[in-house]
Amino acid sequence: MTGIPAGPDVMLLSTAAVLLMLCAQRMHGSALPAVSSYDFTAYRMQQYNLAQQKHGCRGAIVVAEARSADEPSLTRRCVIMKIQDFTVETYFEALRQNAAAVLILLPQNISSVSHETVKSFMVSENEALQKETLIPVYVVPEDEQLLYMYDEVKQAAASRTSSILVRVLRSMVTATAFQLLVSNNNAIKAITDNTIVALEGALLGTGEDAPTIVITAHYDSYGLAPWLSYGADSNGSGVVILLELARLFQKLYSSSSTRPHYNLLFSLTGGGKYNFLGTKRWIEENLDHAESSLLHDNVAFVLCLDTLAKGDELYVHVSRPPKPDTPLHSFVQQLEEVVFSRFPWVTVGLVHKKINLVESTVAWEHERYSLRRILGFTLSHVEDPKSELRGTILDTMSQVDFRKLKRNGIIIAEALARYMYNLSDKGSPKDIQVFKGQLDFQDSRMSSLMSFLTSVPRAAQLLHKEPGQILLVNSLEQEFKHYLQQVQRHTFRQDKRDPEITFFDQMNQPIVMYRVKPAAFDLFLGGCITAYLGIVYYSIQNFGHLYTKLKAAVKTKHQ
Repeated sequence: MTGIPAGPDVMLLSTAAVLLMLCAQRMHGSALPAVSSYDFTAYRMQQYNLAQQKHGCRGAIVVAEARSADEPSLTRRCVIMKIQDFTVETYFEALRQNAAAVLILLPQNISSVSHETVKSFMVSENEALQKETLIPVYVVPEDEQLLYMYDEVKQAAASRTSSILVRVLRSMVTATAFQLLVSNNNAIKAITDNTIVALEGALLGTGEDAPTIVITAHYDSYGLAPWLSYGADSNGSGVVILLELARLFQKLYSSSSTRPHYNLLFSLTGGGKYNFLGTKRWIEENLDHAESSLLHDNVAFVLCLDTLAKGDELYVHVSRPPKPDTPLHSFVQQLEEVVFSRFPWVTVGLVHKKINLVESTVAWEHERYSLRRILGFTLSHVEDPKSELRGTILDTMSQVDFRKLKRNGIIIAEALARYMYNLSDKGSPKDIQVFKGQLDFQDSRMSSLMSFLTSVPRAAQLLHKEPGQILLVNSLEQEFKHYLQQVQRHTFRQDKRDPEITFFDQMNQPIVMYRVKPAAFDLFLGGCITAYLGIVYYSIQNFGHLYTKLKAAVKTKHQ
Protein backbone atom coordinates (compact mmCIF):
# COMPACT_ATOMS: atom_id res chain seq x y z
CA MET A 1 0.00 0.00 0.00
CA THR A 2 1.45 3.29 -1.06
CA GLY A 3 1.46 6.30 1.23
CA ILE A 4 -0.60 9.38 0.61
CA PRO A 5 1.52 12.21 -0.66
CA ALA A 6 0.60 15.47 0.89
CA GLY A 7 1.55 19.03 0.44
CA PRO A 8 3.73 20.81 2.96
CA ASP A 9 0.79 22.63 4.55
CA VAL A 10 -1.12 19.41 5.23
CA MET A 11 1.98 17.63 6.56
CA LEU A 12 2.82 20.55 8.84
CA LEU A 13 -0.66 20.80 10.27
CA SER A 14 -0.98 17.04 10.75
CA THR A 15 2.38 16.75 12.47
CA ALA A 16 1.68 19.71 14.76
CA ALA A 17 -1.73 18.34 15.71
CA VAL A 18 -0.31 14.90 16.53
CA LEU A 19 2.51 16.40 18.64
CA LEU A 20 0.10 18.57 20.55
CA MET A 21 -2.22 15.64 21.23
CA LEU A 22 0.68 13.46 22.43
CA CYS A 23 2.06 16.25 24.59
CA ALA A 24 -1.33 16.90 26.14
CA GLN A 25 -1.80 13.17 26.75
CA ARG A 26 1.66 12.94 28.36
CA MET A 27 0.98 15.88 30.61
CA HIS A 28 -2.43 14.56 31.57
CA GLY A 29 -1.12 11.09 32.34
CA SER A 30 1.95 12.04 34.38
CA ALA A 31 1.15 15.30 36.05
CA LEU A 32 0.30 15.52 39.72
CA PRO A 33 -3.01 17.16 40.60
CA ALA A 34 -2.95 20.90 40.06
CA VAL A 35 -2.61 21.45 43.81
CA SER A 36 -2.20 18.66 46.40
CA SER A 37 -1.16 19.22 50.01
CA TYR A 38 0.41 17.39 52.91
CA ASP A 39 0.31 18.55 56.53
CA PHE A 40 3.09 17.76 59.01
CA THR A 41 4.50 19.10 62.27
CA ALA A 42 7.99 20.56 62.31
CA TYR A 43 10.04 21.54 65.34
CA ARG A 44 11.65 24.94 65.51
CA MET A 45 15.24 25.57 66.46
CA GLN A 46 16.06 26.73 69.99
CA GLN A 47 15.23 30.33 70.83
CA TYR A 48 16.17 31.76 74.22
CA ASN A 49 17.92 34.64 75.92
CA LEU A 50 20.51 33.81 78.56
CA ALA A 51 22.92 36.13 80.35
CA GLN A 52 21.86 39.01 78.06
CA GLN A 53 22.79 37.01 74.98
CA LYS A 54 20.36 35.86 72.31
CA HIS A 55 20.53 32.31 70.99
CA GLY A 56 18.78 30.43 68.20
CA CYS A 57 16.41 31.52 65.45
CA ARG A 58 14.06 34.48 65.79
CA GLY A 59 11.76 33.58 62.89
CA ALA A 60 8.89 31.16 62.55
CA ILE A 61 6.85 32.09 59.47
CA VAL A 62 7.66 30.28 56.22
CA VAL A 63 6.09 30.92 52.80
CA ALA A 64 8.59 29.70 50.25
CA GLU A 65 9.41 27.20 47.53
CA ALA A 66 11.50 24.20 48.56
CA ARG A 67 14.98 23.95 47.10
CA SER A 68 17.92 21.60 47.53
CA ALA A 69 21.06 22.84 49.24
CA ASP A 70 22.86 21.99 45.97
CA GLU A 71 21.10 24.84 44.14
CA PRO A 72 23.30 27.82 43.29
CA SER A 73 20.59 30.32 44.27
CA LEU A 74 18.83 29.93 47.62
CA THR A 75 17.54 33.46 48.13
CA ARG A 76 13.96 33.49 49.44
CA ARG A 77 13.80 29.69 49.20
CA CYS A 78 13.27 27.03 51.88
CA VAL A 79 16.41 24.89 51.84
CA ILE A 80 15.71 21.17 52.36
CA MET A 81 18.53 19.12 53.89
CA LYS A 82 19.13 15.64 55.21
CA ILE A 83 21.52 15.39 58.13
CA GLN A 84 24.39 14.50 55.80
CA ASP A 85 23.73 17.78 53.92
CA PHE A 86 23.69 19.87 57.10
CA THR A 87 27.27 21.01 57.39
CA VAL A 88 28.72 24.24 58.73
CA GLU A 89 29.41 25.39 55.16
CA THR A 90 25.95 24.64 53.71
CA TYR A 91 24.12 26.10 56.71
CA PHE A 92 26.00 29.38 56.75
CA GLU A 93 25.80 29.58 52.94
CA ALA A 94 22.01 29.42 53.25
CA LEU A 95 22.13 32.21 55.81
CA ARG A 96 24.48 34.26 53.62
CA GLN A 97 22.11 34.00 50.67
CA ASN A 98 19.13 35.06 52.82
CA ALA A 99 17.24 31.81 52.41
CA ALA A 100 13.63 31.99 53.54
CA ALA A 101 14.04 28.98 55.86
CA VAL A 102 15.97 25.77 56.49
CA LEU A 103 14.18 22.43 56.93
CA ILE A 104 16.26 19.48 58.18
CA LEU A 105 14.98 15.92 57.72
CA LEU A 106 15.87 13.72 60.67
CA PRO A 107 16.12 9.95 60.06
CA GLN A 108 13.79 7.74 62.07
CA ASN A 109 16.62 5.37 62.98
CA ILE A 110 19.73 7.23 64.12
CA SER A 111 21.68 3.99 64.60
CA SER A 112 21.61 3.40 60.82
CA VAL A 113 23.54 6.63 60.19
CA SER A 114 27.32 6.39 59.83
CA HIS A 115 29.54 7.63 62.64
CA GLU A 116 31.15 10.21 60.34
CA THR A 117 27.76 11.68 59.41
CA VAL A 118 26.65 11.82 63.04
CA LYS A 119 29.89 13.51 64.07
CA SER A 120 29.65 16.06 61.24
CA PHE A 121 26.04 16.89 62.06
CA MET A 122 26.80 17.35 65.76
CA VAL A 123 29.60 19.78 64.98
CA SER A 124 27.36 21.78 62.65
CA GLU A 125 24.50 21.69 65.17
CA ASN A 126 26.79 23.03 67.89
CA GLU A 127 28.00 25.83 65.61
CA ALA A 128 24.45 26.77 64.64
CA LEU A 129 23.35 26.98 68.27
CA GLN A 130 26.10 29.49 69.04
CA LYS A 131 24.69 32.01 66.56
CA GLU A 132 21.53 34.04 66.39
CA THR A 133 19.62 34.10 63.12
CA LEU A 134 16.39 35.62 61.86
CA ILE A 135 15.85 32.76 59.42
CA PRO A 136 13.44 30.05 60.63
CA VAL A 137 15.16 26.70 61.11
CA TYR A 138 13.01 23.60 61.50
CA VAL A 139 13.70 19.91 62.07
CA VAL A 140 11.22 17.19 61.15
CA PRO A 141 11.41 13.37 61.28
CA GLU A 142 11.56 11.83 57.83
CA ASP A 143 8.52 10.20 56.25
CA GLU A 144 7.57 9.02 52.77
CA GLN A 145 6.11 12.33 51.58
CA LEU A 146 9.02 14.40 52.84
CA LEU A 147 11.56 12.04 51.33
CA TYR A 148 9.70 12.27 48.02
CA MET A 149 9.95 16.05 48.17
CA TYR A 150 13.66 15.82 49.00
CA ASP A 151 14.32 13.49 46.05
CA GLU A 152 12.41 15.77 43.67
CA VAL A 153 14.26 18.94 44.63
CA LYS A 154 17.53 17.01 44.61
CA GLN A 155 16.88 15.81 41.05
CA ALA A 156 15.92 19.32 40.00
CA ALA A 157 19.25 20.59 41.31
CA ALA A 158 21.14 17.78 39.54
CA SER A 159 19.46 18.61 36.21
CA ARG A 160 21.19 22.00 36.26
CA THR A 161 24.19 20.26 34.73
CA SER A 162 22.13 18.81 31.84
CA SER A 163 21.64 20.44 28.46
CA ILE A 164 19.30 23.41 28.33
CA LEU A 165 16.74 21.42 26.29
CA VAL A 166 16.57 18.67 28.94
CA ARG A 167 16.26 21.22 31.72
CA VAL A 168 13.45 23.08 29.97
CA LEU A 169 11.50 19.92 29.14
CA ARG A 170 11.86 18.56 32.68
CA SER A 171 10.89 21.84 34.26
CA MET A 172 7.89 22.36 32.00
CA VAL A 173 6.52 18.84 31.72
CA THR A 174 7.62 16.54 34.56
CA ALA A 175 9.00 18.66 37.42
CA THR A 176 7.00 19.31 40.58
CA ALA A 177 7.44 22.42 42.68
CA PHE A 178 6.84 22.34 46.44
CA GLN A 179 5.56 25.31 48.38
CA LEU A 180 5.93 25.25 52.18
CA LEU A 181 3.66 27.30 54.36
CA VAL A 182 3.58 27.72 58.14
CA SER A 183 -0.11 28.10 58.80
CA ASN A 184 0.36 29.80 62.18
CA ASN A 185 0.84 33.52 61.64
CA ASN A 186 0.82 34.55 65.30
CA ALA A 187 3.77 36.54 66.57
CA ILE A 188 6.38 34.74 68.66
CA LYS A 189 5.93 35.53 72.35
CA ALA A 190 8.43 35.42 75.19
CA ILE A 191 7.82 33.01 78.08
CA THR A 192 9.09 34.44 81.35
CA ASP A 193 7.06 32.42 83.88
CA ASN A 194 9.51 29.51 83.79
CA THR A 195 9.93 27.16 86.73
CA ILE A 196 12.81 24.85 87.57
CA VAL A 197 12.38 21.85 89.85
CA ALA A 198 15.16 20.34 91.97
CA LEU A 199 14.85 17.11 93.93
CA GLU A 200 16.90 16.15 96.98
CA GLY A 201 17.07 13.18 99.29
CA ALA A 202 19.56 11.80 101.80
CA LEU A 203 20.99 8.69 103.38
CA LEU A 204 22.10 9.56 106.91
CA GLY A 205 25.32 8.09 108.28
CA THR A 206 26.29 7.27 111.86
CA GLY A 207 27.19 10.05 114.26
CA GLU A 208 25.77 13.51 114.72
CA ASP A 209 28.58 15.34 112.93
CA ALA A 210 29.07 12.98 110.01
CA PRO A 211 30.59 14.63 106.92
CA THR A 212 28.41 14.84 103.81
CA ILE A 213 29.13 13.71 100.27
CA VAL A 214 26.84 15.32 97.68
CA ILE A 215 26.03 13.31 94.55
CA THR A 216 24.25 15.32 91.89
CA ALA A 217 23.23 15.35 88.22
CA HIS A 218 21.08 17.55 86.00
CA TYR A 219 18.18 15.85 84.29
CA ASP A 220 17.25 18.16 81.40
CA SER A 221 18.38 17.80 77.77
CA TYR A 222 19.46 20.12 74.99
CA GLY A 223 19.70 20.11 71.21
CA LEU A 224 18.93 21.97 68.02
CA ALA A 225 15.17 21.59 68.54
CA PRO A 226 13.72 21.28 72.08
CA TRP A 227 10.95 18.91 70.99
CA LEU A 228 13.54 16.46 69.62
CA SER A 229 16.06 16.64 72.49
CA TYR A 230 16.07 13.34 74.39
CA GLY A 231 19.51 13.59 76.01
CA ALA A 232 20.35 9.90 76.54
CA ASP A 233 24.06 10.29 77.23
CA SER A 234 23.85 13.92 78.27
CA ASN A 235 22.54 13.61 80.80
CA GLY A 236 20.28 10.60 81.08
CA SER A 237 23.41 8.59 81.87
CA GLY A 238 24.19 10.74 84.92
CA VAL A 239 20.62 10.36 86.20
CA VAL A 240 20.64 6.56 85.71
CA ILE A 241 23.91 6.14 87.63
CA LEU A 242 22.70 8.45 90.42
CA LEU A 243 19.48 6.46 90.85
CA GLU A 244 21.41 3.17 90.91
CA LEU A 245 23.81 4.60 93.51
CA ALA A 246 20.82 5.61 95.63
CA ARG A 247 19.37 2.09 95.41
CA LEU A 248 22.61 0.28 96.19
CA PHE A 249 23.79 2.50 99.03
CA GLN A 250 20.32 2.42 100.56
CA LYS A 251 20.88 -1.28 101.16
CA LEU A 252 24.16 -0.56 102.95
CA TYR A 253 22.62 2.23 105.02
CA SER A 254 19.62 0.09 105.99
CA SER A 255 21.77 -1.94 108.39
CA SER A 256 23.57 -0.40 111.36
CA SER A 257 26.47 -2.79 110.79
CA THR A 258 27.18 -1.46 107.28
CA ARG A 259 26.11 2.16 107.70
CA PRO A 260 29.19 4.38 107.18
CA HIS A 261 30.15 7.57 109.00
CA TYR A 262 29.09 9.69 106.02
CA ASN A 263 25.88 11.31 104.92
CA LEU A 264 25.00 10.96 101.25
CA LEU A 265 22.98 13.86 99.85
CA PHE A 266 21.52 13.20 96.40
CA SER A 267 20.14 15.93 94.14
CA LEU A 268 18.65 16.11 90.66
CA THR A 269 18.42 19.60 89.22
CA GLY A 270 16.80 21.20 86.18
CA GLY A 271 18.19 23.98 84.03
CA GLY A 272 21.54 22.25 83.72
CA LYS A 273 21.77 23.06 80.03
CA TYR A 274 21.14 26.73 80.77
CA ASN A 275 24.02 27.76 82.99
CA PHE A 276 23.03 25.23 85.69
CA LEU A 277 20.37 27.63 86.98
CA GLY A 278 18.61 24.88 88.92
CA THR A 279 21.83 24.01 90.73
CA LYS A 280 22.46 27.67 91.49
CA ARG A 281 19.00 28.16 92.99
CA TRP A 282 19.20 24.89 94.95
CA ILE A 283 22.53 25.88 96.50
CA GLU A 284 21.11 29.30 97.40
CA GLU A 285 18.05 27.68 98.94
CA ASN A 286 20.16 25.39 101.13
CA LEU A 287 22.86 27.88 102.12
CA ASP A 288 20.98 31.17 102.34
CA HIS A 289 17.40 30.32 103.25
CA ALA A 290 17.20 26.91 104.92
CA GLU A 291 17.53 26.87 108.72
CA SER A 292 19.32 23.55 108.59
CA SER A 293 20.83 21.70 105.69
CA LEU A 294 23.43 19.03 105.10
CA LEU A 295 25.00 21.51 102.72
CA HIS A 296 25.64 24.06 105.48
CA ASP A 297 28.86 22.65 106.84
CA ASN A 298 31.20 19.67 106.87
CA VAL A 299 30.80 18.82 103.17
CA ALA A 300 33.58 16.44 102.13
CA PHE A 301 33.06 17.00 98.41
CA VAL A 302 30.43 17.24 95.68
CA LEU A 303 30.40 14.58 92.96
CA CYS A 304 28.67 15.76 89.74
CA LEU A 305 27.73 13.10 87.17
CA ASP A 306 27.64 14.28 83.56
CA THR A 307 27.71 12.31 80.27
CA LEU A 308 28.94 8.84 81.23
CA ALA A 309 27.53 6.39 78.67
CA LYS A 310 30.42 6.16 76.21
CA GLY A 311 34.18 6.05 75.85
CA ASP A 312 37.06 4.44 77.69
CA GLU A 313 38.13 7.69 79.30
CA LEU A 314 36.99 9.09 82.63
CA TYR A 315 37.84 12.72 83.22
CA VAL A 316 37.84 14.37 86.64
CA HIS A 317 37.04 18.04 86.04
CA VAL A 318 38.09 20.38 88.82
CA SER A 319 38.31 24.14 89.32
CA ARG A 320 41.59 23.77 91.19
CA PRO A 321 43.91 20.77 91.54
CA PRO A 322 43.12 18.79 94.70
CA LYS A 323 45.66 19.18 97.48
CA PRO A 324 47.16 16.08 99.15
CA ASP A 325 45.37 14.79 102.23
CA THR A 326 42.07 16.39 101.15
CA PRO A 327 38.89 14.31 100.71
CA LEU A 328 38.84 15.01 96.97
CA HIS A 329 42.46 13.89 96.55
CA SER A 330 41.75 10.69 98.50
CA PHE A 331 38.66 9.92 96.41
CA VAL A 332 40.55 10.40 93.13
CA GLN A 333 43.18 7.96 94.42
CA GLN A 334 40.47 5.41 95.16
CA LEU A 335 38.98 5.99 91.71
CA GLU A 336 42.33 5.33 90.04
CA GLU A 337 42.86 2.23 92.18
CA VAL A 338 39.52 0.74 91.12
CA VAL A 339 40.26 1.43 87.46
CA PHE A 340 43.78 0.04 87.63
CA SER A 341 42.76 -3.16 89.43
CA ARG A 342 39.56 -3.97 87.53
CA PHE A 343 39.42 -1.93 84.31
CA PRO A 344 43.03 -1.29 83.24
CA TRP A 345 42.01 -0.26 79.70
CA VAL A 346 40.17 2.77 81.08
CA THR A 347 42.19 5.96 81.46
CA VAL A 348 41.55 8.48 84.24
CA GLY A 349 42.54 12.07 83.57
CA LEU A 350 42.47 15.18 85.73
CA VAL A 351 41.28 18.30 83.87
CA HIS A 352 41.90 21.60 85.62
CA LYS A 353 39.90 24.62 84.44
CA LYS A 354 39.87 27.84 86.42
CA ILE A 355 36.58 29.66 86.79
CA ASN A 356 36.64 32.91 84.85
CA LEU A 357 34.66 35.33 87.00
CA VAL A 358 34.32 37.68 84.02
CA GLU A 359 32.25 35.12 82.12
CA SER A 360 28.54 35.05 82.86
CA THR A 361 28.20 31.30 82.33
CA VAL A 362 29.86 28.25 83.86
CA ALA A 363 31.07 25.17 82.00
CA TRP A 364 30.42 22.38 84.53
CA GLU A 365 28.01 21.87 87.41
CA HIS A 366 30.75 21.66 90.06
CA GLU A 367 31.68 25.27 89.26
CA ARG A 368 28.42 26.38 90.86
CA TYR A 369 29.62 24.82 94.11
CA SER A 370 33.15 26.16 93.73
CA LEU A 371 31.74 29.69 93.50
CA ARG A 372 30.28 29.13 96.98
CA ARG A 373 33.57 27.67 98.25
CA ILE A 374 32.32 24.09 98.33
CA LEU A 375 34.80 21.55 96.98
CA GLY A 376 33.36 19.77 93.98
CA PHE A 377 34.26 18.01 90.73
CA THR A 378 32.57 16.52 87.68
CA LEU A 379 33.05 13.01 86.29
CA SER A 380 32.50 12.65 82.55
CA HIS A 381 33.81 10.79 79.53
CA VAL A 382 33.89 14.20 77.80
CA GLU A 383 37.08 16.22 78.11
CA ASP A 384 36.00 19.50 76.51
CA PRO A 385 33.04 21.25 78.18
CA LYS A 386 32.08 22.70 74.77
CA SER A 387 31.90 19.26 73.17
CA GLU A 388 29.05 18.73 70.74
CA LEU A 389 28.24 15.50 72.62
CA ARG A 390 26.69 17.52 75.46
CA GLY A 391 23.85 18.96 73.39
CA THR A 392 22.50 17.27 70.29
CA ILE A 393 19.21 15.90 68.96
CA LEU A 394 21.12 12.78 67.85
CA ASP A 395 21.75 11.85 71.51
CA THR A 396 19.17 9.07 71.63
CA MET A 397 18.99 5.76 73.45
CA SER A 398 20.38 3.95 70.39
CA GLN A 399 23.66 5.81 70.94
CA VAL A 400 24.12 4.56 74.53
CA ASP A 401 26.70 1.87 75.26
CA PHE A 402 25.13 0.15 78.28
CA ARG A 403 28.25 -1.88 79.04
CA LYS A 404 30.28 1.27 79.46
CA LEU A 405 27.47 2.99 81.35
CA LYS A 406 27.37 0.09 83.83
CA ARG A 407 31.18 -0.04 84.04
CA ASN A 408 31.38 3.67 84.88
CA GLY A 409 28.67 3.23 87.49
CA ILE A 410 30.60 0.38 89.10
CA ILE A 411 33.83 2.43 89.13
CA ILE A 412 32.09 5.33 90.88
CA ALA A 413 30.27 3.10 93.39
CA GLU A 414 33.38 1.09 94.28
CA ALA A 415 35.49 4.26 94.67
CA LEU A 416 32.86 5.78 96.96
CA ALA A 417 32.70 2.63 99.08
CA ARG A 418 36.48 2.42 99.38
CA TYR A 419 36.66 6.05 100.43
CA MET A 420 33.70 5.99 102.87
CA TYR A 421 34.71 2.70 104.53
CA ASN A 422 38.44 3.52 104.37
CA LEU A 423 39.10 0.10 102.86
CA SER A 424 42.62 0.86 101.63
CA ASP A 425 43.92 1.76 105.10
CA LYS A 426 42.27 -1.37 106.50
CA GLY A 427 44.41 -3.56 104.28
CA SER A 428 41.64 -4.74 101.96
CA PRO A 429 42.72 -6.28 98.66
CA LYS A 430 43.03 -3.80 95.82
CA ASP A 431 40.61 -5.79 93.67
CA ILE A 432 37.95 -6.08 96.40
CA GLN A 433 34.38 -5.91 95.08
CA VAL A 434 31.78 -4.40 97.37
CA PHE A 435 29.00 -4.28 94.81
CA LYS A 436 28.30 -7.81 93.63
CA GLY A 437 25.47 -10.29 93.87
CA GLN A 438 22.45 -8.52 95.37
CA LEU A 439 24.45 -5.28 95.40
CA ASP A 440 25.35 -5.36 91.72
CA PHE A 441 24.19 -2.86 89.12
CA GLN A 442 21.13 -4.31 87.40
CA ASP A 443 21.23 -4.32 83.60
CA SER A 444 17.46 -4.49 83.23
CA ARG A 445 16.88 -1.63 85.66
CA MET A 446 19.44 0.60 83.98
CA SER A 447 17.90 -0.11 80.58
CA SER A 448 14.38 0.57 81.90
CA LEU A 449 15.46 3.83 83.52
CA MET A 450 17.14 5.02 80.34
CA SER A 451 14.14 4.01 78.25
CA PHE A 452 11.85 5.96 80.57
CA LEU A 453 14.09 9.03 80.61
CA THR A 454 14.25 9.12 76.80
CA SER A 455 10.54 8.42 76.29
CA VAL A 456 9.86 12.16 76.09
CA PRO A 457 12.08 15.14 75.25
CA ARG A 458 13.45 16.70 78.46
CA ALA A 459 14.21 20.22 77.26
CA ALA A 460 13.83 22.74 80.08
CA GLN A 461 11.13 24.61 78.12
CA LEU A 462 8.87 21.55 78.22
CA LEU A 463 9.52 19.87 81.57
CA HIS A 464 6.90 21.68 83.61
CA LYS A 465 4.35 22.54 80.92
CA GLU A 466 3.70 19.30 79.02
CA PRO A 467 1.84 16.33 80.62
CA GLY A 468 4.44 13.69 79.68
CA GLN A 469 7.31 15.75 81.00
CA ILE A 470 5.48 16.58 84.25
CA LEU A 471 4.86 12.86 84.76
CA LEU A 472 8.57 12.16 84.26
CA VAL A 473 9.64 14.62 86.98
CA ASN A 474 6.99 13.23 89.34
CA SER A 475 8.29 9.72 88.72
CA LEU A 476 11.84 10.80 89.54
CA GLU A 477 10.50 12.19 92.82
CA GLN A 478 8.88 8.83 93.57
CA GLU A 479 12.22 7.08 92.93
CA PHE A 480 13.79 9.36 95.52
CA LYS A 481 11.04 8.66 98.04
CA HIS A 482 11.44 4.91 97.54
CA TYR A 483 15.15 4.81 98.42
CA LEU A 484 16.03 8.02 100.26
CA GLN A 485 15.12 9.94 103.39
CA GLN A 486 14.21 13.59 103.85
CA VAL A 487 13.09 13.90 100.23
CA GLN A 488 12.22 17.44 99.22
CA ARG A 489 10.99 18.98 95.99
CA HIS A 490 12.04 22.57 95.34
CA THR A 491 10.21 24.61 92.72
CA PHE A 492 12.03 27.78 91.72
CA ARG A 493 10.16 30.53 89.88
CA GLN A 494 12.11 33.33 88.31
CA ASP A 495 11.40 37.03 88.55
CA LYS A 496 9.31 38.00 85.51
CA ARG A 497 10.66 41.54 85.61
CA ASP A 498 14.28 40.41 85.45
CA PRO A 499 14.37 36.78 84.28
CA GLU A 500 17.66 34.93 84.17
CA ILE A 501 16.47 33.01 81.14
CA THR A 502 13.73 33.74 78.63
CA PHE A 503 12.25 31.09 76.39
CA PHE A 504 9.89 31.63 73.45
CA ASP A 505 6.79 29.84 72.21
CA GLN A 506 5.89 28.25 68.85
CA MET A 507 8.55 25.56 69.15
CA ASN A 508 6.39 23.08 67.20
CA GLN A 509 4.60 24.34 64.12
CA PRO A 510 2.07 22.91 61.65
CA ILE A 511 3.45 23.17 58.11
CA VAL A 512 1.56 22.59 54.86
CA MET A 513 3.44 21.30 51.83
CA TYR A 514 1.75 22.10 48.52
CA ARG A 515 2.74 20.04 45.48
CA VAL A 516 2.21 22.11 42.33
CA LYS A 517 3.57 22.42 38.83
CA PRO A 518 6.04 25.27 38.38
CA ALA A 519 5.01 28.52 36.69
CA ALA A 520 6.91 27.45 33.57
CA PHE A 521 4.51 24.53 33.23
CA ASP A 522 1.51 26.87 33.12
CA LEU A 523 3.23 28.95 30.45
CA PHE A 524 4.02 25.86 28.42
CA LEU A 525 0.48 24.53 28.72
CA GLY A 526 -0.91 27.92 27.73
CA GLY A 527 1.37 27.92 24.70
CA CYS A 528 0.16 24.47 23.67
CA ILE A 529 -3.48 25.52 23.94
CA THR A 530 -2.81 28.69 21.97
CA ALA A 531 -1.04 26.72 19.23
CA TYR A 532 -3.88 24.23 19.05
CA LEU A 533 -6.50 26.96 18.73
CA GLY A 534 -4.33 28.65 16.10
CA ILE A 535 -4.27 25.46 14.06
CA VAL A 536 -8.03 25.09 14.32
CA TYR A 537 -8.52 28.73 13.31
CA TYR A 538 -6.11 28.36 10.37
CA SER A 539 -7.91 25.21 9.25
CA ILE A 540 -11.31 26.94 9.26
CA GLN A 541 -10.03 30.04 7.47
CA ASN A 542 -8.29 27.96 4.78
CA PHE A 543 -10.73 25.09 4.54
CA GLY A 544 -11.17 25.43 0.73
CA HIS A 545 -7.46 25.36 0.10
CA LEU A 546 -6.95 22.38 2.44
CA TYR A 547 -9.89 20.56 0.84
CA THR A 548 -8.42 21.03 -2.64
CA LYS A 549 -5.07 19.66 -1.48
CA LEU A 550 -6.72 16.65 0.19
CA LYS A 551 -8.87 15.92 -2.92
CA ALA A 552 -5.80 16.03 -5.11
CA ALA A 553 -4.03 13.59 -2.82
CA VAL A 554 -6.95 11.11 -3.00
CA LYS A 555 -6.98 11.28 -6.83
CA THR A 556 -3.27 10.57 -6.92
CA LYS A 557 -3.84 7.46 -4.78
CA HIS A 558 -6.46 6.00 -7.18
CA GLN A 559 -4.42 6.57 -10.28
